[in-house]
Amino acid sequence: MTASTDTNFAKKAGIDLVALQNHIRTVYTADDRPWVIGYSGGKDSTCALQLIWSAVRALPEGERRKPVFVLSSDTLVETPVIVNYIDDTLAAINAAAADQNMPITAQKVVPETSDSFWVNMIGRGYPAPSKRFRWCTERLKIDPANAFIKNRVAEYGEVVMVLGVRSAESATRAQVMSLHKIHGTALSRHSTLPGAFVFTPIEAFSVDDVWAFLLQNPSPWGSDNRDLLAMYRNAQAGECPLVVDKQTESCGNSRFGCWVCTVVTKDKAMEAMIDNGEEWLEPLLELRDELAETQNPDRKREFRDFKRRDGSVTFVGDSETSIPGPYLFTYRKELLRKVLEAQEQVNSKAPPGEKTVLIQVEELREIRRIWRSEQGDWGDAVSETVKAVTGKELPVEAADGFEFQADDAKVLADVCAAHDLAPRLMAQLLEAERSVRGLKRRTLIHRKIASILEQEWRDEITVLNERKERLEKNNSTSSNPLFETES
Repeated sequence: MTASTDTNFAKKAGIDLVALQNHIRTVYTADDRPWVIGYSGGKDSTCALQLIWSAVRALPEGERRKPVFVLSSDTLVETPVIVNYIDDTLAAINAAAADQNMPITAQKVVPETSDSFWVNMIGRGYPAPSKRFRWCTERLKIDPANAFIKNRVAEYGEVVMVLGVRSAESATRAQVMSLHKIHGTALSRHSTLPGAFVFTPIEAFSVDDVWAFLLQNPSPWGSDNRDLLAMYRNAQAGECPLVVDKQTESCGNSRFGCWVCTVVTKDKAMEAMIDNGEEWLEPLLELRDELAETQNPDRKREFRDFKRRDGSVTFVGDSETSIPGPYLFTYRKELLRKVLEAQEQVNSKAPPGEKTVLIQVEELREIRRIWRSEQGDWGDAVSETVKAVTGKELPVEAADGFEFQADDAKVLADVCAAHDLAPRLMAQLLEAERSVRGLKRRTLIHRKIASILEQEWRDEITVLNERKERLEKNNSTSSNPLFETES
């Protein structure tokens, strides 16, 4: 970056860039706390990272002693175009940092397999996220990023989070940013993580300031910021920030983010990308719209069980209407097939180098495990579906001599039919017993059996009829003068 460039930018944007970079260097050299830069691949985080890079590079090599971690959070359901862009960028950052003797390393964090989107939705039956039940943000974004930060705190004592957030984005964000400010310093306290502080170098920037800086200053790791601008134009989008607490606004409206997001009515960014030539993404938009349709109040009963995940039935007030539970097992099997089909369709039409993995092998294995233990899916519907759609075998751990098979499921179904028992009930009891086989202390089995038996195993019609009779009896009792009490 040249002095003349700085001057031109300052005149155009009204920001003294030279003073800002001096300020960044002062904050950087003030202590030994490492920095963690949240990088989403969007304009704001790119602007912040370039500013940090340029400021630190101007220091003598002996003063670049403090590590800077560039942290990107991949939910595993990000828009493929963005995933590929970020992967290429992180590789370029690491290569350039090594060449320039910069103390910078870039890496991605991803959710734990058991917390991933598809394991929760297809495996456990969680419904598509909504404003009332947004179960995804904490599992997919907050927890992975926070785990990384906590590990760095454990290693170094304290860390400074560098975030590319701007107060001009919204009044709410401006209020949150000012709430935790430490008087007399450039830092804020992190709202939830002890030992973590926050530095926001582009807090005063407007959108025009950000783009002016990016288009006038080349990327120090070799990327072309005009490509980033083109991606924004094609998607007509904003960006999803690295989310590290519940106060940070998550994605919505027309932002880059998870292609499965159903919190918004329409995915305007995806629609715009398809309209601008990315037709290979159409299967994703169609699947996302189908997930959104499962939230239609008039159609929820088509997709959702009448029981909750814990096997209980909950009713709306004093009514006969049960609150919908997880997706039905039949729909979850259909959804798995559609995800795999979308993955095949996208990869068959994608441009060279744009290979997309919509669902990981590790997720498929975990879904298989959940279905076997919770649904009694001894016929292995996951492996069968993978084979039918992709033509490939799902690599799974070798089965031991006590793993139930499809033939066992047929025998169990016949036995249960003869004794008027629910096959899933008996399958869960058998799986519970199998899970503690070989343990010296088997006290856990009693709790497992109790939790299984406490579930509602009757069919929906029987449960609803009982509810109706109970409500009618209560109404009859309350209206009978013989049962009225004296006031």
